[in-house]
Amino acid sequence: MRIALFTVAAAALALTACSSKTEENAAATADAAGATVASAASDTAVNANAAADNAAAATSEAAANVDAAAGTAARKTEAAADAAAKTE
Repeated sequence: MRIALFTVAAAALALTACSSKTEENAAATADAAGATVASAASDTAVNANAAADNAAAATSEAAANVDAAAGTAARKTEAAADAAAKTE
């Protein structure tokens, strides 16, 4: 990201050059740098969305596991209480 920013700054400085060929090259460099920054932002957004989706899926799975564990604990507690009642 910093490289892209430095490239944009260098391109801006180069635009003040004397020859039209240099100005054309600097403009092309600035356009390329802009496209690179836009692409990086897009990639970052896609990755952030994927990470959010993964976190939501993991949270949902964890909630299901906790629910299952609570059900198991309740059944075992009930079985233990029944066994204790039978021994009295």
